[in-house]
Amino acid sequence: MVVKKSFRFRIFPTKKQAELINKTIGCSRFVFNFFLNKQKQKDSYWYVVEEMVQNGQLSANHWKGEFFNRYESVKAVRQLKEHYPFLKEVDSISLQKSVENLADAYQRYYKKQNKAPKFKSKKNKVQTYATKQTNGNIAILDNHIKLPKLGLVRFAKSREVTGRIVNATIRRNPSGKYFISVLAETEVVELPKTNSSTGVDLGLTHFAILSDGTKYKNNCYFKVLEQRLVKAQQVLSRRITGSNNWNKQRMKVARIHEKIENKRSDFLHKTSTDIIKNHDIIGIESLQITNLMKNKKNAKSIADVSWYRFKTMLVYKAEWYGKTVVEVSKTFPSSQLCSSCGSKNKAVKDQGLREWTCVCGAYHDRDINAGINLKNEANRLLTVGATGVA
Repeated sequence: MVVKKSFRFRIFPTKKQAELINKTIGCSRFVFNFFLNKQKQKDSYWYVVEEMVQNGQLSANHWKGEFFNRYESVKAVRQLKEHYPFLKEVDSISLQKSVENLADAYQRYYKKQNKAPKFKSKKNKVQTYATKQTNGNIAILDNHIKLPKLGLVRFAKSREVTGRIVNATIRRNPSGKYFISVLAETEVVELPKTNSSTGVDLGLTHFAILSDGTKYKNNCYFKVLEQRLVKAQQVLSRRITGSNNWNKQRMKVARIHEKIENKRSDFLHKTSTDIIKNHDIIGIESLQITNLMKNKKNAKSIADVSWYRFKTMLVYKAEWYGKTVVEVSKTFPSSQLCSSCGSKNKAVKDQGLREWTCVCGAYHDRDINAGINLKNEANRLLTVGATGVA
């Protein structure tokens, strides 16, 4: 199976290369905002005419604004360079890619999948630009990567990039570190079948509990480093904004956030891969994270565990490696049903029981029992051919 896979590495540009990267980021942002502003001006006519209709000056609003035109906008980048010569200093493909990203954002907006695109700000914590593979302008050469305008940039080669390179995204983190994500079309081989199915119950005491009793510890990455982060932020608040000391302290705060993110990502990838390797069918509950976050008592802990991101990883890895993820409805009472006889015990939810004994005599650990019920429901849904299968 051929998939588009991202390979992320840290890069170590020279001072001159870093300066050019920063210029390219700024120019890509400028082009994005320029064409976004032009489109917003076109769209504003509709609101003007609508206001005239409301005031009785016009009988009806017959104005139909033009949709964002990808190809005309990409062509206009060349003309834009004549008015703004500084755009000629950077990679021209990155400017075109910036317009294409805006076009994709508008396409999702027109389909009512997303909100209207917003202007990009240089104050955003993470700054990026993207470039496309054309005539071998992106290539891996030992421990260097060849990039347009930048030439050879040293990078930390932790693994081989396999397949045909499609594009690359250069990212500057708040910590001042630079990273590159290389997107490549690569062949993924399906994992051997295990003839095993499992249910995954997500929680806060343990991150995930499988139906076979396997428990993955919740490492609480944010909580562990929270006090260190608080102290660093307190020091930052006492610095004069914009000063050298303020900037040094800002970097320290950013590095703590980055450490938390790296630890969490590593754990989520390893856990999701382990589950995918060992099971062919995975049943998981559909969670409404937004509603759960309304509980102020647990909101910080829920944000720390990143359940949604974990589920996303399970889904795309299952697709890659020939496994199946079944999303069970949120209304399914997985923790309240006895996995032996099927009777429902409402006290599990009402009284928050962690362990209970059913009327049939079966003793249950609430989380393991929920995992078993999710596994059984996933197998049932697959048998009847229900929707919700990833």
